[in-house]
Amino acid sequence: MTDKQRSPRDRFLTVYGRKPVLEALGDPELTVDKVVLAETARGEPVRTIRAAARERGVPVHSASEHRVKVLAGNGKQDQGVLADVLAPRMRPLAEALEPGNGRLGPVLLLDGITTPANVGMILRTATAAGLAGIVVPHKGVASLDPLVVKASAGIAFHAPILRAPTAADAAEQLSEAGYRLFGLASDGPEGLFEAGFPDRVAFVLGGETSGVSTAVRAHIGDWLSIPMPGAAESLNVSAAAAVLCFELVRRDHTGG
Repeated sequence: MTDKQRSPRDRFLTVYGRKPVLEALGDPELTVDKVVLAETARGEPVRTIRAAARERGVPVHSASEHRVKVLAGNGKQDQGVLADVLAPRMRPLAEALEPGNGRLGPVLLLDGITTPANVGMILRTATAAGLAGIVVPHKGVASLDPLVVKASAGIAFHAPILRAPTAADAAEQLSEAGYRLFGLASDGPEGLFEAGFPDRVAFVLGGETSGVSTAVRAHIGDWLSIPMPGAAESLNVSAAAAVLCFELVRRDHTGG
């Protein structure tokens, strides 16, 4: 599958708001595909955005205010402007699993994580640890928006993000490709630090309140827990992801 054959949602991260768009245009390491301005957008900030886009050779399109809100997916904070920024390592999970694309190392699967800060921090941690992929479904997980980008400290643009319609779809695709799925839970019968992992392995991180969804549980064969000798019962999901990722680093098992 070529870049042009991919859905735009599997190629670009959309940032909205005047400051995030201007920051994207001002970052020489980012490739901005286009800027979309609402027909009603006016003022000095808009002129600054147009000038910055012109300097970078980025096309600026005009659209209705309603259309911009639909494209941004945020009706309150888009400020009449958005930009599509190329995420060069983002691709569909199905494409990554195709024969001939090489072995995909260990991946994380996000299931129902709806807090943008958690998604952003997981993307930053997993990328820093060199994991091969982080599956971020289109539905059921926080949108990859400026809040996620900010929480990742900009790493989201360069993270090995794998897209799938839902977490359940991703779990099924991974299972069919021969991946063994592990879930993380505070009452998991096996400790993370003692467990053995195959080359094809995926770790499921459940939502902040409901944990791993029923549809995804059907694909999980093993449950792991992080030893916690202190008084706390569990870790924040992004903290748990960090422990997991760097345990894989310690074992030289990231495959990134």
